[in-house]
Order: sequence, then C-alpha cells, then structure tokens
Amino acid sequence: MILVTGGAGYIGSHCVLSLLKKGEEVVVFDSLDTGHIETIETLKQFGKLKFVKGNLQNLSDILNVFKNNEITSVVHFAAFSQVGESVRDPQKYYYNNVFGSLNLLKAMLEYNVKKIVFSSTAATYGEPDYTPIDEKHPQNPINPYGNTKLMIEKILDDYDKAYGLKSIRLRYFNVAGADRDCAVGEWHDPETHLIPNILKSTFSGGKPFEMYGDDYDTRDGTCVRDYINVEDLVAAHLLALDYLNNGGGTNYFNLGTNDGNTVKEVFACCERVTGEKIPVNIKPRRAGDPVVLVADNTKAKKELGWSPEKNIEQSILTAYKWEEKLNSRLS
Repeated sequence: MILVTGGAGYIGSHCVLSLLKKGEEVVVFDSLDTGHIETIETLKQFGKLKFVKGNLQNLSDILNVFKNNEITSVVHFAAFSQVGESVRDPQKYYYNNVFGSLNLLKAMLEYNVKKIVFSSTAATYGEPDYTPIDEKHPQNPINPYGNTKLMIEKILDDYDKAYGLKSIRLRYFNVAGADRDCAVGEWHDPETHLIPNILKSTFSGGKPFEMYGDDYDTRDGTCVRDYINVEDLVAAHLLALDYLNNGGGTNYFNLGTNDGNTVKEVFACCERVTGEKIPVNIKPRRAGDPVVLVADNTKAKKELGWSPEKNIEQSILTAYKWEEKLNSRLS
C-alpha cells in the first residue's frame, strides 16, 4: 500500500489517479487546507483508495496512518507552495513543510518504511548561474519556500546515512495541464500559476490577465519558463517508485522538458486553444523573477528511463477543458 501525502492537491491527485489506474492500493493523507474533498470523491471511482484527513504537524495523526495500514512506500507532496506567501509568513512554511516532513519521517522509521519519493522544486536552485539547469547546479534558494524544500533534501541525505531511508527527490520546473479525461485538475485559491490565470480571463467576469515585464533580454521581452505536463510529471513519480523498489539508492532528478516558452508564447497559445481574444495588462517586472528557468533533464532520461511526451499546446488544451469544468461547477 502506497501512502500519498497531499493527494487531494493538484499534482498529488494526478499521481494518485495514475497509481490507482495501475492497480495500486493507495492511502491519501491530506489536511484539505489547499486540497479538495471533491477530488478525493472523484478519485475513489478509479480504484482502492482510502482517505485520512490529518495534519503532518500533528505526529499522532500520521502515526495512526502507519499503525492502521500496511504502508510500503511514500510519495510526499504535502506542502505549502506559494513563494510570495512564504516571504510574508516564513514561520507558516517552516512549521508546515519542514516540521511536518520530520513527523512523516519519524513515523516512517517507527514502522520501518524506508522508501520515499519527495516532491522538491527548481526553487532550490535560486537564481540560475547557467541554463539549462542540471542537477550539479548550486542550490541557493532565494525565498523561504525554496529553503524549506532544500532543508528537507538535506534531511533526507542524513536519514539515508543514519537509518538507510532511501529517497528520490524530484525537482519540478513549471507544471501545467490536467489529466486527459479532466477527472482532476489544477484547483487553487488563490491561483498563482500562469496558464490557469490566463485561461480564467476567458470566462465571464474574468479579469484581464496581468503580464509582468516585457523588457527582459529574451526573444520577445518576456520571461522564459520550462512547462512540464502534469501527466508526464507523475509518470516520473511511478518510475521513481520502481527505481526504489528495484534496489535503487537515494537520488535526485530535474523534471522539465529541456526547452522553454516565453510568457507571450504561452499567452498566444492560450488564445489559439480557446479561440478567444484574451484581455491583457502589461505591468512592470516583479522583483526576483529570473529571466530564464529551463531544466536539463538528461539525468532523468538516462537513469529513470523517463521522457516527457506532451507539448505546451496539449497541456493548455487539457487545462482549458478543466477550467471549463471547474467554472461550471463553481458558477
């Protein structure tokens, strides 16, 4: 049985969906602070899923999950992930992300579970010294969110050396899209990600999309980001579990496409997919936005046997279908 923390959230729910379709038994542990019970009810249609509401900051909550279920491995998504909020309220992030993860690891050790796939981030790299960014790039986060993820990575190294707990850390770049059938998708409040915010502007009452900075040193003046499809992303998590189950040791991988799109290119693609002329306001640059963030995914291809299959247009198409579904549900 596989434990998925944060399985009611965006990426976690897609991972649960893939695991259930593969025939795995899954326990989802989620506080529902940012996840949704409706997502859990949808996921239950796809296989053997047990849901436990709890908070990783409460050690007893997570200990009971291990006590009552035969957990063999863990996929750990549960975290707060808004960069701006982490700057305004770092205590919230250190307690939830770091202390919560320590409680999870304590429970794992108590019940002799020694395999974990950890949801990390490109934010651990900070301002890039070079692009594409490979795994040898220095890790110097520039915000508390990135700091929390890097701290957990370092903790996992120490737990491997001391206790033999094996981990795979997957460092995401920009995740986009929904599953092909739109059973689950991106559902944040507030929404901070580029593609859903552009798409939300197409619905009645939608605000004009705000584009921050068009004077960067790029091909069209806007920032470049690496957009990885969420289904491609979760495929890497299943391969990471296989890697650990087949005796693989602690490791870390970048998950991206090895390519990038500017904000204007993504915006134009959204207009093509929706057939809509989307209102846009150009704003000044935001402080701390790197010009280019693109992954070198060579290592994941070579060692995990993983390769992204979907392009940005496919991601935007499923994201739009999901936004239509979400808009009709919430209206």
